[in-house]
Amino acid sequence: MNLRRDVPILLVAVAAIVGASLDGEGRWLHYIAKPLAALLIAAIAWRASSAPPGYRRAILLGMAFSCLGDIALMLPFDAFVPGLIAFLLAHVCYIVAFRAGVGAGRGLLLAAALLALFAGINLAGLWPLLPAELRIPVVVYVVVLAVMATLALARAWSPTVATSPAPVSARWAAIGAVLFVISDSVLAWDRFGGGLPAASLCVLSTYYAAQYCIARSVVPNGDIVAR
Repeated sequence: MNLRRDVPILLVAVAAIVGASLDGEGRWLHYIAKPLAALLIAAIAWRASSAPPGYRRAILLGMAFSCLGDIALMLPFDAFVPGLIAFLLAHVCYIVAFRAGVGAGRGLLLAAALLALFAGINLAGLWPLLPAELRIPVVVYVVVLAVMATLALARAWSPTVATSPAPVSARWAAIGAVLFVISDSVLAWDRFGGGLPAASLCVLSTYYAAQYCIARSVVPNGDIVAR
């Protein structure tokens, strides 16, 4: 663990989570800390100058879109659709980064089956709760999210990656992708299912953990030497 890098991220992420539960003037903590935490996490990938350039660029672009989505979703008015679009574009970037998972053979089939089952169950439950105008956008988002997680898992399970210099990197990415699926699923059920207890805590904690893991995956050995 890199204390100089990870402790500030943890503190700012906690501030964002606490701020999400505050009302009135106390919300300023959330407005500042939420995008700041995303930027601090993205800095992990930014500093990884020795990483494969294509992978690093895709992850950084995905994190930039994620930050835009963060800002949209925390605005005092409803900007759910712009936020949805921003995160969809982030997942497209992550799909580009994890595209090596396409060649994972049985690993790809297993990952696809697991994610299709999970996404199908979620959509079946959410479908009657979704406003008519949001059904297609949500379906598109769920499909893109599932593809992203499928490729991340398949990449980690690929025999080629397992024998390459970067198995730890692939595992970090896979963990991050799964956490992203959990975060977005809880967010969807909280928004359309009438609210869940401690939803903000669950959504934000899994989201920041997801982005942290994906950022750690940028460096082949899964970590960064302090500079």
